[in-house]
Amino acid sequence: MKTLKSNTGRKFEITSNKSARTFTVRVDGSKYRTYPMSKEDFNNASYWTGEDWNYFFRTNDYYKVK
Repeated sequence: MKTLKSNTGRKFEITSNKSARTFTVRVDGSKYRTYPMSKEDFNNASYWTGEDWNYFFRTNDYYKVK
């Protein structure tokens, strides 16, 4: 698990699932999962910063995990 912060102080706890090529993200007390990514996108996302994850949450490429 990797913990990142955005410039606004938002905290992201990121866990990767290499076989499914998804990320589980805990933020603001909720748990989200990305949809499966291409191998290239998954590898690139491994290097994202807190600001990159903050921007990612403006897209619809994830769903809430209950």
